[in-house]
Amino acid sequence: MNKIVIVGANHAGTAAANTIMGNYKDAKVTIFDANSNISFLGCGMALWIGEQIAGAEGLFYSNKEKLEAQGAVVHMEAPVESIDFDKKIVYATLKDGSKVEESYDKIILATGSMPIIPDIPGRDLENVQKVKLYQHADEVIQKLKTEDIKDVVVVGAGYIGVELAEAFERNGKNVTLIDIADTCLPAYYDEEFTELMKQNLKDHGIKLAFGEKVLELKGDTKVKEVVTDKGTHKADMVVLSIGFRPNNELGKDKLELFRNGAYVVNKNQETSIKDVYAIGDCATVYDNSIQGTNYIALATNAVRSGIVAAHNAGGTALESAGVQGSNGICIYDLKMVSTGLTLAKAKSLGIDALATDYDDLQKPEFIESENPSVKIRIVYDKNTRVIIGAQMASTYDMSMGIHMFSLAIQEKVTIDKLALTDIFFLPHFNKPYNYITMAAISAK
Repeated sequence: MNKIVIVGANHAGTAAANTIMGNYKDAKVTIFDANSNISFLGCGMALWIGEQIAGAEGLFYSNKEKLEAQGAVVHMEAPVESIDFDKKIVYATLKDGSKVEESYDKIILATGSMPIIPDIPGRDLENVQKVKLYQHADEVIQKLKTEDIKDVVVVGAGYIGVELAEAFERNGKNVTLIDIADTCLPAYYDEEFTELMKQNLKDHGIKLAFGEKVLELKGDTKVKEVVTDKGTHKADMVVLSIGFRPNNELGKDKLELFRNGAYVVNKNQETSIKDVYAIGDCATVYDNSIQGTNYIALATNAVRSGIVAAHNAGGTALESAGVQGSNGICIYDLKMVSTGLTLAKAKSLGIDALATDYDDLQKPEFIESENPSVKIRIVYDKNTRVIIGAQMASTYDMSMGIHMFSLAIQEKVTIDKLALTDIFFLPHFNKPYNYITMAAISAK
């Protein structure tokens, strides 16, 4: 019998468990998780907080009972305290306080990531919140129901911060969004696109305090103000969403680590120690856009890495196809999607890159209903002509288009080949000379 231990049971761990139990009947799967729930879709937290969905029930797609029904032994609220990688033993404390030692043949680390909490005065004041787990979101929602919370400050203008700013504004709060950068979402979009989102946020009454560094949180027992290097902002609640770091506590002294502390894995998801796999937010990925190791924490990457590790741990060699970091966001109906590198990021990496842009209507001009404009940028290597990134924005749901660009990056498609790609036309859907083709044709 192949004894496999999985440490962590959110997206990556759940995908690994389901794959093993669905394909390898000789495997005994034991799961340890420190939390009280499984498979929480954190990407839906802002919808819950912003009352765009009825509740949190739909944000879960698995649970202890489902995994146990497939044959797994599942220990919830059972943190793993240490792992002896030489003797292949996991040491954990169960919910009832008892200690357990579990031996393994293969182990899969799916310990996820932890919010980065800046070391600033006042961070321990009441109503200074982090938002990652179900419990975090539930606590915020309960506090929003009180009349005490009128002014909310969100620190960090990445995806989570922007989504939360919208959610709080939808709750009728006065919202300030702070970031040390001079824009929002710079990791995913070039300035031409981030300006669209900045204006979108302003148009909906969100105060933007970009280019400001938070120095201190002030209050008595509860937070009252956020002090930056450029001013002071009223705050009855502060949400810290400046990023995440890999949760590497169990292997940081034994396993090879990436520059940010993530476990370095190969394309089989195996770490620097044989029979030890790492998946999800605690591990690196192979990034096709740079043809090398990178760290990209996304739920989609987590699920795929879980499937790959599961097959390898189960006995079937399988390599990851790599990732492009494909992502998307929808704020007040402005939809933005991207994959691969931005032009700014490519240049910062020393890549001689160019971008081709195009703006056009989604459908022919004679279509009078639901025919918004779409903005597209394709980034490509000037020398090889290979596509390395793409960005799209519209109020129209053009999101499926980014999947083609993700595959193009993975398969090293050139901008010139894209220009001649067979893209269908029907007035109900698009224009005969659509923006994807026109952007490619316009490339220098």
